[in-house]
Amino acid sequence: MELEFSDRVGGKEAPAEAKPEAAGPVPAVSLAFGSSVQAPAAAPAAPPPVPTSAPTAATPSVPAPSNGASMARIGDKLVELGLISKDQLQVALYEKKRSNKLMGNLLVELGFITESALSAVLAESSGFERFDPKSTVVDPALIKQLPKEMAQRCRVLPVSLDGESLRLAMADIYDVLAIDQARRYLPQGVEIIPLVCSESELASAIDQYYGYEFSIDGILRELETGNHDLSSAALSGDGYVHPLVRLVNAVLFDAVKAGASDIHFEPEGSFLRLRYRIDGVLTQIRTVHKDHWAAISHRLKIIAGMNIADKLNPQDGRFSLTVGQRHVDFRVSALPTVHGENLVVRILDRSGSLLAVDQLGFSAGNRALLERLLKRPEGIILATGPTGSGKTTTLYAVLTYINSLERNIMTLEDPVEYALPLIRQAQVREGTSLTFAEGVRALLRQDPDVIFIGEVRDQATASMALRAAMTGHQVYSTLHANDAAGALPRLHDLGLHHGLLAGNVIGIIAQRLVRRLCTACSTQRSATAEECRIFGVDPGRPPQIGQAVGCPACRHTGYKGRIAVQEILPMNPELDEMVIKGASLTHLRKAARDYGFIPMAEDGIAKVLSGVISLESLMRSVDVTERL
Repeated sequence: MELEFSDRVGGKEAPAEAKPEAAGPVPAVSLAFGSSVQAPAAAPAAPPPVPTSAPTAATPSVPAPSNGASMARIGDKLVELGLISKDQLQVALYEKKRSNKLMGNLLVELGFITESALSAVLAESSGFERFDPKSTVVDPALIKQLPKEMAQRCRVLPVSLDGESLRLAMADIYDVLAIDQARRYLPQGVEIIPLVCSESELASAIDQYYGYEFSIDGILRELETGNHDLSSAALSGDGYVHPLVRLVNAVLFDAVKAGASDIHFEPEGSFLRLRYRIDGVLTQIRTVHKDHWAAISHRLKIIAGMNIADKLNPQDGRFSLTVGQRHVDFRVSALPTVHGENLVVRILDRSGSLLAVDQLGFSAGNRALLERLLKRPEGIILATGPTGSGKTTTLYAVLTYINSLERNIMTLEDPVEYALPLIRQAQVREGTSLTFAEGVRALLRQDPDVIFIGEVRDQATASMALRAAMTGHQVYSTLHANDAAGALPRLHDLGLHHGLLAGNVIGIIAQRLVRRLCTACSTQRSATAEECRIFGVDPGRPPQIGQAVGCPACRHTGYKGRIAVQEILPMNPELDEMVIKGASLTHLRKAARDYGFIPMAEDGIAKVLSGVISLESLMRSVDVTERL
């Protein structure tokens, strides 16, 4: 699994402009972690010849082996890009006749081009990504599988394993023999994806990764036995030298790999507690001596763009990485406590959090209700629930579902968590006029069809959202309320009259996130008499329900992942009349059943009986005490 800084342009490194007479310096591109790499500027490139046979799962998708003609084509491309002159190419071709070296290596040895520029051109022309060891954290588990001698002999370095794809940094991406030799030590049956890397960079990376410890346990042992200057560790420009810097990288890597949503760094009297929030539950990972906390916090604050000198005020920052093939954002929050600064890192995994509507766990009845609501041309659709219940994820999925070239969708968020294609997203900024209320007023002047408001927090925002719905717009927003029907008195408490809510609020979604049973180890058991009473079934014929067990795949918790338990209140003229008359929530929920409303508890019980979740995990998130 690879951690790569987000300083790419268009997803790839691109070749730079250089004078034909000499290689010249390549402009530096600033990295998110405060360092820089030499990266050339972009230029169009034609792809290499297509392989004669399609790769299989066990065969690397590598272009045809290079020959003299392909070397000449690479030289022509370098001339076309202005990186070398025609005379320099002729000199290199002449030397090529007397040597078996690759054309790229010859050009570097002759001083006509730099290694970084050559790697960028090779990556662009071959279609493979470039491996930059300065901005990448390699999976330590893969390093242990390939001996150092074999890595040096084959000039390869395993980078990450994502599913059935293994990314392998190579000095020569056309060296099929090197891939075959390395394959003996790597996981079987995976597709090897070569990554372009210069020979000297790869040699340095091999010495670096095989010379240092990169597992969390190993780094901690190194800290306990080594003699390090902790005061300057976090300020080191080399992200892989000091063990504390490597420890931060390893923790971020491990948290993303474990599927954590938050990392908690919690200083206590004499130690630092490290906890991950996985599937909504905080789990203690390990404790570290408090002497290391100053340098660790400095490192985190530096990469997040925060002020390391300020330890008395709350601060926020963020940075981005690429983990394997996934783009991940990290939001950092620092809060002074009696034992020192408490840091919480929120992990925003775009690939894991941006879901389709089909992946949200809607039952067939709730999915039909949602489809009906989305067909209405105007009105407010609210998603309610406590913090961390997936409200924004659900509305992002809905916006993606209705997104098209015929619609102008605009959002106002605080903050913008994920960038959505074709959707204009604005962020509320403190100290400016772009508040939620003023922002909605500005959005209405942008000719929108659909408006998404991050959260209805106050009367001004609620009034502007209602006004947008009354002027013929679809409006989506989130609201803190315990259930769907409870959103109506909450809006009334914000100053909206019942008469204005009727006809303008067209649907309310309430949801909770419940931990899924691990499919690898969960078992079935018969429900007890008390559980049958909760399910509303005959205790004489108890149903089979899922039970958590625990295995290495779920970190011995019995649960892996979460699923939403929802209820949807579809407003219609009959229910609107009840709202205007001030009907009680109990009468409103009872009447809504005639129009497809299913309470959240019943939706959760259906998922328990289907074996997706356990009753224990449901009761942790949803109130079912009325059924006891």
